Amino acid sequence: MQKHVVNSLADTNFYKKQVRIALRNSGIINPDNIDEYIAYDGYQALIKVLTTMKPQEVVDVVKASGLRGRGGGGFPTGLKWQFTKNAVGDVKYVCCNADEGDPGAFMDRSILEGDPHSVLEAMAIAGFAIGSNKGFVYVRAEYPVAVQRLNTAVSQAKEYGLLGDNILGTGFCFDIEIRLGSGAFVCGEETALMASIEGKRGEPRPRPPFPANQGLFAKPTVLNNVETYANIAPIILKGAEWFSSIGTEKSKGTKVFALGGKILNTGLVEIPMGTTLRTIVEDIGGGIPNGKKFKAAQTGGPSGGCIPAQHLDIPIDYENLAKIGSIMGSGGLIVMDEDNCMVDIAKFFLQFTQDESCGKCVPCRIGTKRLLEYLVRITSGQGKPSDIAEMEKLCEYIKDNSLCGLGQTAPNPVLSTIKYFRNEYDAHVIEKKCPAGVCKALMSYYITDKCIGCTACARKCPVQAISGKVKEIHVIDQTKCTKCGVCMATCKFNSIIKK
Repeated sequence: MQKHVVNSLADTNFYKKQVRIALRNSGIINPDNIDEYIAYDGYQALIKVLTTMKPQEVVDVVKASGLRGRGGGGFPTGLKWQFTKNAVGDVKYVCCNADEGDPGAFMDRSILEGDPHSVLEAMAIAGFAIGSNKGFVYVRAEYPVAVQRLNTAVSQAKEYGLLGDNILGTGFCFDIEIRLGSGAFVCGEETALMASIEGKRGEPRPRPPFPANQGLFAKPTVLNNVETYANIAPIILKGAEWFSSIGTEKSKGTKVFALGGKILNTGLVEIPMGTTLRTIVEDIGGGIPNGKKFKAAQTGGPSGGCIPAQHLDIPIDYENLAKIGSIMGSGGLIVMDEDNCMVDIAKFFLQFTQDESCGKCVPCRIGTKRLLEYLVRITSGQGKPSDIAEMEKLCEYIKDNSLCGLGQTAPNPVLSTIKYFRNEYDAHVIEKKCPAGVCKALMSYYITDKCIGCTACARKCPVQAISGKVKEIHVIDQTKCTKCGVCMATCKFNSIIKK
């Protein structure tokens, strides 16, 4: 039998189809040692910018690269820098959004913990490009290792003269402060994040004015997330054409995803834009374990949508995901199999967004609460046929009238699951059944004629709902059963089913 020889990580199935730009140094260098970062071309981009380029030339390179914001919105990074550069103001700021709040997402955390200098270098480059001397990294306090390594990196960069006054004798000054967030999901929204840095309650504000003109401390501000900044130095060193040659026509470069859920290989994957979902799930992720079938993938976290099996061959980029009712988001990618209930999935994400709503605007504060009430009622077996149409109407109202992106995208999991899995909603509402057997109120456990009367299930039942004599078929009293599933887990003869 021919053996597969693996000479490096790049030869493994998990890495073969990945292209690591944002994650280029993670796991390779010691993040607490600036010398190792420098050994891998660290700060060479900053030196190039400060010694050979003008601010507008830097902006032009970033624009030409086609880099778009990796925090979810996908706004062109170079255009954002241009707007801030052109804004009138004696003081300008550079902000880094490291408040990664999506469930199951840890892309930014990995970069901050594995390669913090790549973010600091990019922020200094942005500062030079827009005319700023001050930067802030807003990172959640739940990332203690990331915070420690950021602080270490800032200290080392200052010691080496790469941050602070008169950097490398060029006359350019740029300093960075680390600010900790308290874990509010809404502070991932740019205006709420800036309010939090200012010491105010983290609530979004209406736009315009946009941060490029009136952001942090009412000054022109450019804000990008960690992954966006992690792409800047390679773009400066290798050129805009190199970066734009990767990806699709409108979505350039790579995207980092946190691959999780019902998948064999979980973890961070960085793939060129335009890679199909099938490639991610089957080739990189290794497929669905235990012989189960792929059912859906959730992209964009609580703000995203579910991609069904019929779209498994869709190329992943901003435009294609939008067409099918999902978004790129910050990069969470949760795979689901046939055992997942899509109504329950929608309820899970609505519970998160409703709980994390800042409460400032009525459409989000009340609308998500009412939407969640519909889902709770449906999964409890009390749904009405009219509920689904009323939910869709409410979703559109929330999308059109919420103040910020959290509220505007909160209905996405509901709308996408109704669109692609309407049969499951109908089963819950009309037949009072959960096809996946997840919603406890809509399922029951039964003992079949395979039962040999071993009494193991009766002895394990916490509420004594199972009765029967030794060597005779047992019976479950449905009025007592709490549907905990202990009996089914205990039975060694597969004689207990749920339906």
